[in-house]
Amino acid sequence: MLGEKELIKLFPDFKELVEPSGIDLALDEIFVQKSSGSLIDNEKNLPDLEPLNGPIYTLESQTAYLATIDRKIKIPKGYTMLYKPRSTLLRSFVSVQTAVGDPGFYGTLMFMLYNHGKFDYKIKKGDRIAQGVVFEVDGSGEYNGSYQEEE
Repeated sequence: MLGEKELIKLFPDFKELVEPSGIDLALDEIFVQKSSGSLIDNEKNLPDLEPLNGPIYTLESQTAYLATIDRKIKIPKGYTMLYKPRSTLLRSFVSVQTAVGDPGFYGTLMFMLYNHGKFDYKIKKGDRIAQGVVFEVDGSGEYNGSYQEEE
């Protein structure tokens, strides 16, 4: 795991969000699902999404959402990023579901939020929802998947 000084060098666009052991990731937009999706024989059919009106969002009880982070991220080759939820959300019965950030990935991060609680939960654009923790990966390749964006 990398510390603050190395994180600032690797992720200068996130300098103000660097913490002792990771990078805070701030909320941009929240979306609700508007159609079904599927994954059959590795063919991705993603659901249609509809953005919620912000900048203050209400997460309804027992409902899932997709959330984007407020800026694109570039994970350098030789490093991987694991995403962990902020504890304030967990203490409020809201989970953040994430995936692995592969070496060489560039693009917009999207996480799933789920309100497990009995009550609605309010969150504002710019609030920190997750922290990216970075690890070196010896002999890694580079991400070349369908979610890669152009730099």
